[in-house]
Amino acid sequence: MSPTTSLHELGSDALDSVHLRGLIDERLNAFLDAKRGRDTDVHLVSLIEHLRGFLSAGGKRIRPLLCMVGWHAAGGYGETEPVIGAAASLELFHAFTLIHDDVMDASDTRRGRPTVHRALETGADPTAAERFGTNSAILLGDLVMVWSDELLYSSGLDQRQLVSVRPLLDAMRTEVMIGQYRDLLATGEPNADVERSLMVIRYKTAKYTVERPLHIGAALAGADRSLLDVCTAYALPIGEAFQLRDDLLGVFGDPAKTGKSTLDDLREGKATALMAHALHAADPEQARVLRSLVGDPALDEAGAETVREVLRATGAAEKVEQMITDRVRRARRVLDEAPFPDEVRKTLDTFITTTTLRTT
Repeated sequence: MSPTTSLHELGSDALDSVHLRGLIDERLNAFLDAKRGRDTDVHLVSLIEHLRGFLSAGGKRIRPLLCMVGWHAAGGYGETEPVIGAAASLELFHAFTLIHDDVMDASDTRRGRPTVHRALETGADPTAAERFGTNSAILLGDLVMVWSDELLYSSGLDQRQLVSVRPLLDAMRTEVMIGQYRDLLATGEPNADVERSLMVIRYKTAKYTVERPLHIGAALAGADRSLLDVCTAYALPIGEAFQLRDDLLGVFGDPAKTGKSTLDDLREGKATALMAHALHAADPEQARVLRSLVGDPALDEAGAETVREVLRATGAAEKVEQMITDRVRRARRVLDEAPFPDEVRKTLDTFITTTTLRTT
């Protein structure tokens, strides 16, 4: 890319997700290479390579991609390299959240590989391997969060950009922590309160995954409050729809297509809108079945199918499908009137399709 080009001049590559993912990954690898090159401490090098392996295992890079979309939505013009660095810093922050999330959930795998805390157990004293892996992963997660700031501040953004983006980053970080805390409070105790489940979705997914990345990119391009409000009007419904679809796939999906287990959410007792609708509509016997099986860490496929039958019979699955449809319509109405360049509008419309599509 030329360092001083507009969206129109950049052409089809500007918002191509594969192209942008390549740029983000290049920046992440360059950052880690620089870290490794400056320090010969064997332990730090080991942590860097654990992180590199985690980042290279997959991930859609949704947050940095939406940051770049936000930049173009606000008419970003000029040098793009600093914005790519800022976008990449969001992926480092996301890596921190996932590493800690896997520790809290005691997860064994992510993206088809051992989770970081499990990988760090390798080579440790067998009598203390689990504790060592857990504690080491917590430290690595903390380090990655620090590095996300370092990448942001070393990316070449000017002072105006740094001042404009800081409050948004602070808000995003607070929101995702509160969302995670709300999730912890609700997990294991499914209830009929749909609004409670939606509050978790709003903070943990809609704001963190969609709204704030768009805000951050737009703010880097000098967006005013009115444009940020348009981003919010699009982001919150589609972020909620994204998580609602994920919750359905977590119970009804095909693991071969989604890469997501259909037992984990049920075993964990995740308090989703799907479960809340089911409990609200359930008769006493159906409620008894749900409360006895959901949250059982030993739940097998036969028990899971019994739960699915209740979710269908109560109409909960169809209610969540309708919630997704309603939110998609709201987001598309916003896009129809949004003062975004045509390519941005098309990209955000494609994002709606790819994140809410039925894959069952």
